[in-house]
Amino acid sequence: MRIREENRNIFLLATVTLCCGVVAGTATLLEPVFGQAPEKQVADNRPIAVTAQPPVRVVGGTVFMPNVNPSER
Repeated sequence: MRIREENRNIFLLATVTLCCGVVAGTATLLEPVFGQAPEKQVADNRPIAVTAQPPVRVVGGTVFMPNVNPSER
C-alpha cells in the first residue's frame, strides 16, 4: 500500500491522533487500578506584607532611561 504524497500529512495526523486516543483511553480505563492522582496544592491568596521584605541590593551602573523619542538619540 502506497500513500500518495498529497495525503501523507493527513495520514500522519490521523495516525498520531489515533495513538494519542489509545493512550488516553488506556489511562482512563486503568485509573481505578492505579487510583486517582493526589489533589493539587494551591498557593495562599493572602496579601504579602511589603514592609516585611528584606532590602534588595542594587547593582551600580547607569540609570535606565526609556527612549521616548526614537528619532533623537
